Amino acid sequence: MILLLSTSDTDLLSARAAAGPVPYRFANPSRLALDELPALLDGVQLVVVRLLGGIRAWQDGLDLLLADGRPVVVLTGEQAPDAQLMATSTVPVGIAAEAHAYLAHGGPANLEQLARFLSDTVLLTGHGFEAPAAAPTWGPLPREARETDGPTVAVLYYRAHHMSGNTAFVGALCDAIEDAGGRPLPLYVASLRTPEPDLVEELRAADAIVTTVLAAGGTKPAEASAGGDDESWDAGALTGLDVPILQALCLTSSRSDWDASDEGVSPLDAASQIAVPEFDGRLISVPFSFKEIDADGLPAYVADPERAARVAGTAVRHARLRHIRPADKRLALVLSAYPTKHSRIGNAVGLDTPASAVALLRRLEREGYDFGDSDIPGLASGDGDELIRALIEAGGHDQDWLTEEQLARNPVRIPAADYRRWYATLPEDLRTAVEEHWGPAPGEMFVDRSRDKEGDIVLAALRFGNLLILIQPPRGFGENPIAIYHDPDLPP
Repeated sequence: MILLLSTSDTDLLSARAAAGPVPYRFANPSRLALDELPALLDGVQLVVVRLLGGIRAWQDGLDLLLADGRPVVVLTGEQAPDAQLMATSTVPVGIAAEAHAYLAHGGPANLEQLARFLSDTVLLTGHGFEAPAAAPTWGPLPREARETDGPTVAVLYYRAHHMSGNTAFVGALCDAIEDAGGRPLPLYVASLRTPEPDLVEELRAADAIVTTVLAAGGTKPAEASAGGDDESWDAGALTGLDVPILQALCLTSSRSDWDASDEGVSPLDAASQIAVPEFDGRLISVPFSFKEIDADGLPAYVADPERAARVAGTAVRHARLRHIRPADKRLALVLSAYPTKHSRIGNAVGLDTPASAVALLRRLEREGYDFGDSDIPGLASGDGDELIRALIEAGGHDQDWLTEEQLARNPVRIPAADYRRWYATLPEDLRTAVEEHWGPAPGEMFVDRSRDKEGDIVLAALRFGNLLILIQPPRGFGENPIAIYHDPDLPP
């Protein structure tokens, strides 16, 4: 028997699925207490350790194994071999290097051959073995697809999940895409940093892409985010496809932990699945898959049906938009306002939001979007401040300056009856919390009853054809209107 200790969960899943005459016992050293090692070693003839982070990542565990006397193979979890780790092994370096190749290619078949190889070369058995088999860098997920004429949505996921059989979460997302009227195109990939030309060609059939693979861009996000060498960040070949790319979040926590957490996502997930993919220009969606531990103590990605439907619906709607003429598309341009003061409209550190808004609107107008017959303030002159002054004149949401006359004459409004109907679809416990803190819907803030006795919620907005320009409504009011932005215990 071989004990496989790997920080890569897909290694462990592949080992469990491996056939052959040499069985595996397996565990993840990052979730293993040192006093559990003796029981794991009972009946084991050889140990393989695969680590991310070098020797120091599990120094005490390695010391115990090396002092035990059994043959130990120590390898890196990276694709490229690590000479320092292999030199720590008690077997010849050549054997360790070949063992690394089996694991780098991955999958149950290679894990079976790894066990045969180590058994024959180290333990001197005679099972026979085959050389490591390279896996394709990309390929499809076989599944029975439904017939539909909807838009095509590609779904990208890691090859390691495909090789280990950890693909149920991908299948669930594909089912949700079909439920939303789309045609899923699930493809596994080794990486998106340097995608194969034939993979890029395959993706040209997609109207939108949903990816669970992390950032494809360059290696200097810190400099780019600080306004340094912005050109150093290369989002890769996918940008040339000119389709929406959504990042679907596969969290490293369980669903119950996510549900109970005020933060929602861990710092690691926030960095790797939200912050860095934004450098690639990806649209960040929501968590739809969670890491759950099964009866063998191994993690598997498990999709949440409601969250998968949310990701799928967003992706299919983006895909459909590609087939709508610009003149028929409706747009909303929302300017931030934090806190909700006239002086903070479009506030963004180091950026000229009004000028950017005018430049964006000019570009959209050239591309055929319908802005109606009225002139947009600032568009002809190129003066972003002119646009901001027009929004302030429309209301502005600044209670210190807002007048009843502005509320009464603003045509952009939501009938209170419509708002109550939408509000009634929210969970009852959420509605109760909202009403206990803020009062019954729709409240009194920015509500005008000059046209309808039930009231209208008036927005600080300007409408031009299919375009709506508006200021972000405040989230809270009262003595501390900005507290709600930072206090997770306050209901919205």
